[in-house]
Amino acid sequence: MLLDANLSILFTELPLLDRPRAAKEAGFDAVEFWWPFDTADPTPAEVDAFVDALDGVELVGLNFFAGDMPAGDRGVVSWPGRQAEFHASVEIAVDIARRTGCRTFNALYGNRIAGVSPSEQDELAIANLTVAASAVQAVGGTIVLEPLSGAPDYPLLTAAAALAVADRVPLDNVALLCDLYHLAVNGDDLDIVTTKHVERIGHVQIADAPGRGEPGSGQLDLLRHLTTLAASGYRGHVGAEYRPTGATADSFGWLKAFQEDQ
Repeated sequence: MLLDANLSILFTELPLLDRPRAAKEAGFDAVEFWWPFDTADPTPAEVDAFVDALDGVELVGLNFFAGDMPAGDRGVVSWPGRQAEFHASVEIAVDIARRTGCRTFNALYGNRIAGVSPSEQDELAIANLTVAASAVQAVGGTIVLEPLSGAPDYPLLTAAAALAVADRVPLDNVALLCDLYHLAVNGDDLDIVTTKHVERIGHVQIADAPGRGEPGSGQLDLLRHLTTLAASGYRGHVGAEYRPTGATADSFGWLKAFQEDQ
């Protein structure tokens, strides 16, 4: 099982550029991030500093710019008037991909916006995703679409909903981000997702439910579901994307058992 640490949610007690080293010391060889910059178009120096901080670990996942996440934004893919920001972040992500080998890119769909018809947002989303899929295709990359929970205005709640969007993009490098926590909270059947849709899964993330804590803090049998994914043919990374119940360094009691199940 190829495990990686999501360093936008883990080790947040440290500055962002110090987190890759902490993850390495905790036993991870690979990491992923949400958009790691304050703006959609960071300076070359900011990008250089981010890439340099990855020394010693593999970057296996990166989100595109998603707006102001702490304020409730959940992506700009379907947000009219923000195409330039999205495209700028795609260009930056492709540059990072060329320098690091990252090949998986999460395009958060975006919330529904009052006063804008869902159909208008959906058409914009397909146009933006087509641009992004074409751009990352040049580096062998895949776009992943993520169902989310806890965001009442976010329209992609299930694996089927995300795959329906992927089906509308006229390129074959758009896949499902199978976040077992979000899917479970939204009522998706994880046994079906981890068998029926495995060939269309581009990345997997885990947290326990309820609570979004580390594995073992809730009621999900995450190890069983990951074993099912592996048996069904999934060979990609699994991102630990949980909110530790205490200090991050004290939250890895689950790690050895998951690493041994390979």
